[in-house]
Amino acid sequence: MQREKIYELLERKYKECNSAAFLEADPISIPHRFSKKQDIEIAAFFSATMAWGNRKSIITSANKLMNLMDNAPHDFVLNHKDKDLKKLLDFKHRTFNTTDTLYFVEFLKQHYSKNDSLEAAFVNPSIGKSVNTENAIATFHENFFSLEDSPHRTRKHVATPVRGSTCKRMNMFKRIIKVV
Repeated sequence: MQREKIYELLERKYKECNSAAFLEADPISIPHRFSKKQDIEIAAFFSATMAWGNRKSIITSANKLMNLMDNAPHDFVLNHKDKDLKKLLDFKHRTFNTTDTLYFVEFLKQHYSKNDSLEAAFVNPSIGKSVNTENAIATFHENFFSLEDSPHRTRKHVATPVRGSTCKRMNMFKRIIKVV
């Protein structure tokens, strides 16, 4: 009897969350706007990073950022010129500010210049894979902050299990791009 109740609850929640109405009111809607893998990854990374607080506010901020990137985030991060970055200078979401945005764009540019997918940032190069989710997220954090002069303040926006975080937003991001 208990199994049936659990099954019914899970089925009901699955149907509720797997509907257009739910999707429209959730930050997951941002990466769903895109079809190109790299655009999905970038939109998911920014959306997951900003996913704290009011869902409507998160969606508004993520949409604004995608619009500032001409709704082509992969093309923007790879091909932007200094003048293109000026339109990002006033972007912020709660404590995520200009410094954070510009560092994210720089990391993404460096990463996508050498890799087809953000998934590669989760892979431990010494063993050629990530052993588990915790290792994958720790590896991503290490790779993300590997650029010279990475801003210390930006570290608060990218969780790592090494600091004891549960990495809720990173796990959400990882699930969207289906890594490990």
